Amino acid sequence: MLVERNSRFRGGEIDLVMRAGSVLVFVEVRYRSSQAFGGAIESLGRQKQARIRHAAACFLKRSFGDSHWPACRFDVVLVQGSRLSWIEAAF
Repeated sequence: MLVERNSRFRGGEIDLVMRAGSVLVFVEVRYRSSQAFGGAIESLGRQKQARIRHAAACFLKRSFGDSHWPACRFDVVLVQGSRLSWIEAAF
């Protein structure tokens, strides 16, 4: 179930926030039209992952304060040309 999309925070952004049962899922969508510059997965380096984690922490703090946070995971949706792949718990 979609909770929110394009959540922007200072220092990061989350493309999709979804709920899968009791788990909050932060989804990063990476699109590349070709492999020319390494493809979609190569565009998700450590620095980008750190920004997504930071944005997720900001989302959790805004939504739940300092109280009990739900279980969370980080998924990645890769779109390369016409091929789509969804990687659960990618990082």
